[in-house]
Amino acid sequence: MNPNVFQRLGRAAQVFLVALIAGLAVSFSAVAADRSALERDARQAYQKLTARVPAAKALARDAVAVLVFPKITKAGFVVGGQYGEGVLFRGDAVVGHYNTAGASFGLQAGAQEYGYAMFFMNERSLAALTETDGFEVGVGPSVVMVDQGMGKSLTTMNAKEDIYAFVFGQKGLMAGVGLQGNKITRLRD
Repeated sequence: MNPNVFQRLGRAAQVFLVALIAGLAVSFSAVAADRSALERDARQAYQKLTARVPAAKALARDAVAVLVFPKITKAGFVVGGQYGEGVLFRGDAVVGHYNTAGASFGLQAGAQEYGYAMFFMNERSLAALTETDGFEVGVGPSVVMVDQGMGKSLTTMNAKEDIYAFVFGQKGLMAGVGLQGNKITRLRD
């Protein structure tokens, strides 16, 4: 095979990566703009989730707080990143604004948007979020990703973990959505 092909592919990958990072930077600053729109979007996403997923509705009754990220943008080509902003609800009250960010390296290509909600089932797990400089998913209280199978059998009677997370609204082409390694940080109000 011609070595020039590899050089061209390398340059194309570099151009793609620079464009991707620039696009994410613009998206990140645009997402940070309007808190009232963020609260509205988070509330709507939360209401849709609890209306469509019985396990989310059941957990919502017993959760001490729910953190909702209505839109997270994830993109990558070998090196990837994701970012989104969300709202922490205690009952119906907004008690904080947070962002989630993560970076990844490996076999990946594409972009997608999705959202997720984290149900904090006790004060100890909520304190891990609210009383620290940053909460890293996978370090500290246990976080259980609820999939379709678990969502059908999960009730408040068998919900014994600290935090349950639901991913929703996936759009785009990128394999795998994981929360492991995402860092959640409180935004200054």
